[in-house]
Parts: sequence; structure tokens; C-alpha cells
Amino acid sequence: MSRPVDLVLNGAELLADASGALFWPDRDTLIVADLHLEKGSSLARKGTLLPPYDTRATIDRLLAAIQNYSPRRVICVGDSFHDVAGSERLSGEDRAELAAMIHRLDWVWIAGNHDPIPPHGLGGAVADGMVDGPLSFRHEADAAGSPGEISGHYHPVARLRLKGRTVSGRCFANDGARLILPAFGAYTGGLDVRSPDLRRLFAPRFEVALIHARRIWRIPASELLPPPPAQRVAPLERRERAQ
Repeated sequence: MSRPVDLVLNGAELLADASGALFWPDRDTLIVADLHLEKGSSLARKGTLLPPYDTRATIDRLLAAIQNYSPRRVICVGDSFHDVAGSERLSGEDRAELAAMIHRLDWVWIAGNHDPIPPHGLGGAVADGMVDGPLSFRHEADAAGSPGEISGHYHPVARLRLKGRTVSGRCFANDGARLILPAFGAYTGGLDVRSPDLRRLFAPRFEVALIHARRIWRIPASELLPPPPAQRVAPLERRERAQ
């Protein structure tokens, strides 16, 4: 896996990792978004059968990031579980490993739209949002947010033409005042960072840290390919056109 990429947000120096985690050295803090643990079991209950290994894969990647950076604190900025009962469906092994990580670290769960209540029986602090020095943490970006906001929710992805082929992957999106994290979970889709819903949240000039093939690159958004046709129209406009 490649070396992390340096990012600056509201004066804070951060490291964007190819795992999808963000590390804040000055606060010894690892930040992740949208784990969506137990998404596979949630979909199975609704009749969509997928290999039931998403939680195991996500926990393994999270543990690897923790071992790599040895943080004092972990902040999960929402949608850590795919639904409010997700923590109750954890296997015994997954629950024990996740609980062990939580108990040896200062762990913060930021509430998301998928998991607005605390996970059952795992420990850690729960908050709707938090502020630490120059940075603030919430699940979904506030359109009028203050500088230093870190969030998730949108699962940003980006596409780039490289050596005659299209390269795509999850990405960190940052304009120096706001940073949106990629989804960390194994079974998560994505929204193109240049689609209207995401583009409106950033200054005219922003950049991404694009993850592809276990590597990560900083790229100006101006060099990215436009979003796929289905993502080029804002949801309200799509509804209006459909009527």
C-alpha cells in the first residue's frame, strides 16, 4: 500500500490513507466514515443475498489502520452500522474484536442517518457531532458549515483518465475548509464528487485524494472526468423532469 497523502484542513495537517482512513497526528486521532457494518445481513433480511463477509473485511481493514497509526482516539463519523439493529447481528467473533478495539482506545461514535442510536453493548462515547480545536466532526456536511468540518455520508468517488484508460475509486474531497471522507465499509457504493449534490458543497477549486489499486494520489478536481450521466442532475431536478 502506498504512503499516505498530506492534506491541510483549516490549518490542521492530516494524512489521507489508502485504506480510506484519515489520521490527525497532532491529536493522535484516526477518523473513518460510513463503515456500514452488517449491511450484508441487513440486505439478506430483505431478500438480497450477498456473501456475508462485509463486516469481517471492514473490521480487518480498520484494525490494520489502527495498528499502522497507533492512535489514541478513533472517531467514526456516522453510519457505522447499516441499521439501528446492526450491532445486535454481529457474530461473536466480530463483536469481540470490535469491542476490544473500542475498549483500549478513546472511541467516539458520531450518529448517522442509518444508526441514530448508540450501538448495543459495545462501549464508546456517542455524539451528534463534536468540535476539537480547528476541526469539527459530523455525519452529513452542513451547507453553511464552518471551516474545518469533516464529514462522510456521500461516499465520494472520482474518475480520472490515466494513460488512455479510465481509473476510478473512492476519494477524499477537500477544499481546505471542508473535507468529506470516502466510505470505509466493504459494501458501499459511491457518488461522483463532481455531481451537483457534492460539487455544490465545495469551493470552485478543490482537490481529491483518489484511492485506486491500494494507492492514493492527490489530484485537482479540474483534472477529473465528469460524473456519469445518471449523476449529472441534482435529485430535485431529476424529480421535476420525471413529472
